[in-house]
Amino acid sequence: MLPVKTHTKINRNLSGEPVDIKEGFAKVKLKTTDVMSADDKGLVHGGFIFSSADYTAMLAVNHPNVVLAGAEVRFLKPVRAGEEITFIGRTKEREGEKVKVHVEGKRNGEKVFEGTFLCVIPEKHVLEKG
Repeated sequence: MLPVKTHTKINRNLSGEPVDIKEGFAKVKLKTTDVMSADDKGLVHGGFIFSSADYTAMLAVNHPNVVLAGAEVRFLKPVRAGEEITFIGRTKEREGEKVKVHVEGKRNGEKVFEGTFLCVIPEKHVLEKG
C-alpha cells in the first residue's frame, strides 16, 4: 500500500479507513455507526456515504493538493447503522490538472453507491495565498 499523501487529518471514524492505495486506485472501508443515523430506524445519512466516497476519490489521486471540483453520484440502496461499506475508486481520465475518478460503494457485494468525482490538482494548496 502506498503512503497516504492527502487529507491526512480527516476523521477516519466518519469518512472510512484506507485499506489499499495504489497508483490510480484506492479502497476504503466505512464502518457505519449510530452517530451517522438520520432517524430512529438507523438510516445512515447520505452525507457520510458521500464523504467516504469523496475520500476514496482523493486517495485514488493521492496528491497533497487534490480537491473536489464536482461530482455526479447515485445512492442506490439505503444503508443502516452497523453495516460496513467498501468503496473502490479508480482514476478514469486525466487532463492536465483534472482527474476523473469512478467510485463504487458495496455492502456485502451489493452496490449501494456509485459516482464520478472530478478532482483538481492545483499547483499549491487551495488555501495558500498568492
